[in-house]
Amino acid sequence: MSIYSVAQVESLSGIKAHTLRIWEKRYSFLKPERTPTNIRFYSDDQMRQLINIGILIRNGHKISHIDKMTSEEIHDTVSEIVSQPIANAYQNQVQAMTLAMLEMNEETFTKVFHKQVSKFGLLDTMLKVVYPFLKHVGVLWGTSKAIPAQEHFVSNLIRQKLIAAIDEIGTTRGEAKRIAFFLPQKEQHELGLLLAAYIVKDLGWKIYYLGQSLPYENLEQIVEITKCDLLMSVSVMSQLSEIDALIDQVTEVTTIPLLLSGTVINEAFNPKTSQVIPIADPFELIRFLKAY
Repeated sequence: MSIYSVAQVESLSGIKAHTLRIWEKRYSFLKPERTPTNIRFYSDDQMRQLINIGILIRNGHKISHIDKMTSEEIHDTVSEIVSQPIANAYQNQVQAMTLAMLEMNEETFTKVFHKQVSKFGLLDTMLKVVYPFLKHVGVLWGTSKAIPAQEHFVSNLIRQKLIAAIDEIGTTRGEAKRIAFFLPQKEQHELGLLLAAYIVKDLGWKIYYLGQSLPYENLEQIVEITKCDLLMSVSVMSQLSEIDALIDQVTEVTTIPLLLSGTVINEAFNPKTSQVIPIADPFELIRFLKAY
């Protein structure tokens, strides 16, 4: 059995810790367990229940009414809600994916994914469901709020879908602009880079995907062979010193712009050279490439 802290429950379900404490006092459905030091924690079943309740609350159901519903009624109502790929209800799909991740249920995850794709297309689904889901559960930047087994399960499942999506676009022909993707040395978290590669290829660029932990001594040769217009790296390394080392390695061998995204790339990040272009999210990447 997995156990979840209050912080994990708050993050995964979207229900605030303060609200959880009130519900525990007023309603019978939520009875967390406690450690010997009196710290509250929640079981797998309680975590799944709270994600379902979060979906119901966001779709107009009152908690006083939910308290009277059976587990079967809650499940059936939630299933009906998340089966509808409504354009303004992406959060329902994100929560449904979260539930599938916790249960390690590939069938449910794939069902939600394909329903959204069939209605709104693959790019829209990647941008507005898969990307928010990965951020929501912390998998994208290596700060997972799930247990390791669940993280590996969902990471590999989405990795498969991204690789299939990239392959489905086919080979870019003609005089397309070129971009090479790589992860820094010792970097293994690939989902952010794969997502960026899919987006860029969908925009009509020719991509060179070099994958994980690229030796820096290969950079000069890669630039020479690919004749790329841009480089891009996505890193979950938490230390700015390591990011600076990456920048130094790139700027030593080429003047090609480096698009850089990842954990520390935010409004406060200030690269020491204009050759480095911070990219905060997929939407900023799309805006930049369309204007390039």
